[in-house]
Amino acid sequence: MHYWRKHMKLNLHKDTVKDVLKLSLPAVGEMILYTIIWVVDTMMVGHYGGNIAVSSVGLSTEFLSTYSNVLVGSGISVGITSIVARYVGANKIEKAEEYATIGFFVAIILAILGGLFFASLSYPLLVAVGADNTVAHIGASYMHIASIAIFFTMLINSLSATLRAYGNTKTPLFTAIVVNIINIVLDYGLIFGKLGLPQLGAVGSAIATSTAQFLGFIFIAFYFMKHSKIKLHFKYIKNLRLDRLKSLLHLSIPAMLQEGSYSISRLICNIFIVALGTIAFSANQITTTIESISFMPGWGFAVAATTLVGQKVGEKNYKKAKEYAKTSLFLGTITMVIFSVLFLFIPGPIFKLFISSNETEVIKLGTYCLMVAAIEQPFLALSMISGGILKGSGDTKTPFKVTLFTSWVIRFPLMFVAIFTFKLSVVYVWIITAIQWAIDGSLLCFLYKKKFSKLN
Repeated sequence: MHYWRKHMKLNLHKDTVKDVLKLSLPAVGEMILYTIIWVVDTMMVGHYGGNIAVSSVGLSTEFLSTYSNVLVGSGISVGITSIVARYVGANKIEKAEEYATIGFFVAIILAILGGLFFASLSYPLLVAVGADNTVAHIGASYMHIASIAIFFTMLINSLSATLRAYGNTKTPLFTAIVVNIINIVLDYGLIFGKLGLPQLGAVGSAIATSTAQFLGFIFIAFYFMKHSKIKLHFKYIKNLRLDRLKSLLHLSIPAMLQEGSYSISRLICNIFIVALGTIAFSANQITTTIESISFMPGWGFAVAATTLVGQKVGEKNYKKAKEYAKTSLFLGTITMVIFSVLFLFIPGPIFKLFISSNETEVIKLGTYCLMVAAIEQPFLALSMISGGILKGSGDTKTPFKVTLFTSWVIRFPLMFVAIFTFKLSVVYVWIITAIQWAIDGSLLCFLYKKKFSKLN
């Protein structure tokens, strides 16, 4: 604490910490719960079908989640939260509602296009990236059905973005609870043939996830219509103003490109890892699943920073905006360091939760990967929260430029050389990823502090 106070000139104010935690903790809980869907799917499918099943579902999920995250989860949703938060701060509620409505409309279009694409082209897509026939057949069966889940996930994301913009992070949390309960019960029943349900393996996992996401959407849509402070109005679509759509896309597209730069680079690198075999791919996939839980505190504090900084910038209260930014960054980084300690000292017991104990090669490789992932955690926090601060201030271009550089100039070429030239182990993939995040987080933190030093 003394170090941070001295070197970051950070004075923690009780009210500021309380405001940040009030928004961030429900957001952290929400994303942990959504991550648990992926975690539970991986655990149950792994215990049901071993590394082949994990590879099939994991590769399919990579495509679905990349599309959803790039275009809505970290695209349109970021634009919605950023612009609606600033209009809420400026007390211009009608404009906030107009942008929220346009954002939801865009999300519907993107969700329909994505659902149709993945339902129609799942098998050739998996074959094209090098999956063998067994993985491709299982993965295609999963993706056909899971494309329904991704449709409703994207709609939930866009509605949640509006709720977060005016400071409501609890309702998205309750939605995640509903989705999780349904998903876990149906996963157990449909994967293993329990609770009087048929044994469907990976297909059962897809049905469970799709059903859970559909019911989650019904829950949040009902709340939105009855209780939300910001309402959606069809008149804004009927009389769509192109200048408003342009303003939303002006913020959303750089956020999409940022997530796209990272996610597409990660997806291609995962396709590279397919060349190392199903054991290496399974070890990588399970490590990624475990690490995704550690992302959540950083993401939650990034949501708080985007909302609170956005509102204060809208009010032109730059002093308070800076205070919220520094507090979010401090709390988020400290929290993620805890995961570094866990990954470093007990990687084996954590990894064994996700796959049967007879998969010794997968466990050995994955344990090493998880230990390397410990290095990334504080830098991940710096990257996500500094990026969230910049987005709250209306700057979505800087995070995009930094991510473009670290994903394609650093991560991608190093990964290609490591796998195809030197034939190195998947552990080196994680070493390269740690280097990427160290540069990414440090750059974004420096650039956020430089920009905010000029705000008066």
